[in-house]
Amino acid sequence: MKVVFAGTPEFAAVALRALLDAGFDVPLVLTQPDRPAGRGMQLQASAVKQVAVAHGIDVLQPLSLRMDAKDPQRASEAQAAHARLLATAYDVMVVAAYGLILPRSTLDIKPCINIHGSVLPRWRGAAPIHRAIESGDAETGVTIMEMEEGLDTGPMLLVERVAIDDTDTTGSLHDKLAALGGRMIVVALQKMAQGQLEAVPQPDEGVTYAAKIGKEEAKLDWTLAAVDLARKVRAFNPFPGAHGQAGSTTIKIWNAQPVDGQGRPGQVLQADAHGIVVACGTGALRLTALQKPGGKRLAAAEFLKGFSFDGLAFA
Repeated sequence: MKVVFAGTPEFAAVALRALLDAGFDVPLVLTQPDRPAGRGMQLQASAVKQVAVAHGIDVLQPLSLRMDAKDPQRASEAQAAHARLLATAYDVMVVAAYGLILPRSTLDIKPCINIHGSVLPRWRGAAPIHRAIESGDAETGVTIMEMEEGLDTGPMLLVERVAIDDTDTTGSLHDKLAALGGRMIVVALQKMAQGQLEAVPQPDEGVTYAAKIGKEEAKLDWTLAAVDLARKVRAFNPFPGAHGQAGSTTIKIWNAQPVDGQGRPGQVLQADAHGIVVACGTGALRLTALQKPGGKRLAAAEFLKGFSFDGLAFA
């Protein structure tokens, strides 16, 4: 079976590696254009492109796949990509966190199946892992689905569930789901080759949407309950990183647990080697891993050696 693969970040790269390790023929990879990254803002290839280049696979990086795009460059690149897909011998396109919308013209060439990091129809959209943790879900999973023009609305082909641990961050849960997605897509394509893959429509009930994470969401609102803020800290780790304002210093908060405590929201109730306890709308939050601008991520005991909360509160 020949597979065209479309994806961009590490979540997708894990799946591409799994397909290659399983012996699937991947003649072509589509991924997002190289982007500036790091302190030097040098152009950096996506995780998927790096895997493709290492395996000698041809790579396309169009700005868009919409041939009717208003921008001439985007339309031209989409037309070139469409022509390349038509000229490529493949059986199925596998899509994982690609970042571009696949128009009907692409979906109609060959079957397209997607690796999605939630149990659909819960958390359709861009940030299913973040939103599952932020909302306090007990479990999530991976859905392999047929793609159609709607946002993650296609029939389900395979579903597996994973418990969300109390200590899971978006980073740790991402790694679990990426590995699961890699295993599942191999099974799905093997079943497809044998004619054993059945499509099941998504339920009409339970639809939720995982909106893209905005950096403005990362500032903690201390009037919320401590349990909700603890979830946000985990959900926004590693990106965009929850933070609070203590005086003139923006402090990133990488680890926190809800504890008993009462006071004015944002008031620092305790600051010692065990953590910085901050009053919330309900309960309090113990901050145990923090970071100053330009500094390293530190445990509370080390952080307090270089920062004093005397007279300060979180805003």
